[in-house]
Amino acid sequence: MIHNSDHQEINQEANDSKAAVKADAKGLFLSIKIFLIELLDFREDTDREATISAIKADIPFKGATAWILICSIFVASVGLNADSTAVVIGAMLISPLMGPILGVGLSIAINDIDTLKKSLINLLTMLVLSLLTAFLFFYLFPLNQDTSELLGRVRPDIRDVLIAFFGGLALIIARTKKGTIATVIFGVAIATALMPPLCTAGYGLSQGNWDYFIGAMYLFAINTIFIALATFIVLKVLRFPVLNYANSRRRKNVARIAGILAFAVMLPAGWTFYDVLKESQYKFDYKNYLEKEINSNTSLWLQREDLDTKAKTITLNFNGDVNDATKSDLLNELNDYEYLKDFKLIINGNSNRSTDKILELYDIALDKIDERDQLIEQLNFTIDSLKLAVTSKSESIYNFDFIDLAKDAKIQFSELESFSFAQMLSATNFRTVDTVLVAKVRWNSVVADSLRIQRSSALKAWLEQELQEQNVEVLTQ
Repeated sequence: MIHNSDHQEINQEANDSKAAVKADAKGLFLSIKIFLIELLDFREDTDREATISAIKADIPFKGATAWILICSIFVASVGLNADSTAVVIGAMLISPLMGPILGVGLSIAINDIDTLKKSLINLLTMLVLSLLTAFLFFYLFPLNQDTSELLGRVRPDIRDVLIAFFGGLALIIARTKKGTIATVIFGVAIATALMPPLCTAGYGLSQGNWDYFIGAMYLFAINTIFIALATFIVLKVLRFPVLNYANSRRRKNVARIAGILAFAVMLPAGWTFYDVLKESQYKFDYKNYLEKEINSNTSLWLQREDLDTKAKTITLNFNGDVNDATKSDLLNELNDYEYLKDFKLIINGNSNRSTDKILELYDIALDKIDERDQLIEQLNFTIDSLKLAVTSKSESIYNFDFIDLAKDAKIQFSELESFSFAQMLSATNFRTVDTVLVAKVRWNSVVADSLRIQRSSALKAWLEQELQEQNVEVLTQ
């Protein structure tokens, strides 16, 4: 029998075991937390003063920097024109465009209105100079065509936003580290690709293609805004010192202006992110809709299609008539796609397809009839040839003794050295078959050529008389 004291001891041991497990769990979680903090925390490795000085030093745009920008624009334009990825990457590495963009993010983060003004002025100057240089190159250069490198910069999507934001994070984190990581800066310059969109925009201006210009400038705006936004966020997380003024009113005004500018920068950035995200979602659902509902349907022949995300319309042009039941099915299937539910579906059929198909089948039938007639004609020709061959073998060729004919020919024409005789089938009009008797002879080499012709004619006349045939040919070897 178990006493109460025993129960208490058992409960106490259980409680002690639970407490030990909880303590071990807390210790494990604490160890993981400490490990992650040590792994990801980069605040202790930050050089605030050196970072601010380095970013401000890259903002000015004059002298050598201006020429470096012009040269890099030319290199990038040549690379885009030649569809050379390697050349475009080389232009990105020497481009000085990143300095003013980081200056914008820095000035907003530390409330430095003067630096913000300088950054915006230099960024605008770089932008105008880049567009002008690219415009002149593509306008004057004789070889201009839409390459894949150019087309890749006119339709930005959500991936470009992510590349710009995380590339900007990597860049500013590298900038704040003691001892700048040059490889990271080069990698971000390549990934964010600030140069190619400006060159593509210049190409659009030179060709009068406003869609290219707007699309390329849109991509450049995405890269610029999100790099500056990443800079602002990192510097705020690192608690960079905010610029203080002796005049408290002026300090408050500057802080207020900086806050407004920060909001103004982040607002279009957020809107851009949302807009590009929606565009990407629309295209993803639209692609699946075409593949699953239309391309997989063998009874539908899609000729052209168009997705207008602004007007929220989908236009499908089919070859052939599309009945009401099919239209209703396509419209109902559209409701299965979350981002296409509100789109208007426009379906256009082509009633001429049935007539075209009949004419096509009629032409095929005529070709088949011609082929059949030719085949029948060939078979008849073969049958006639076989019949004539059988008849000739059974009758004509055995009407005389060849040995006697050869001996008589040698007596009549002593110059003969060899004599052959055969029956040959001839199709003069390729419809009927005739029989020709052919004698093949070789004259003595001492006989002159002119005499051989005379003797061959005489032999032909003699054979026709002997064989009672009007169609004998003599061939001389």
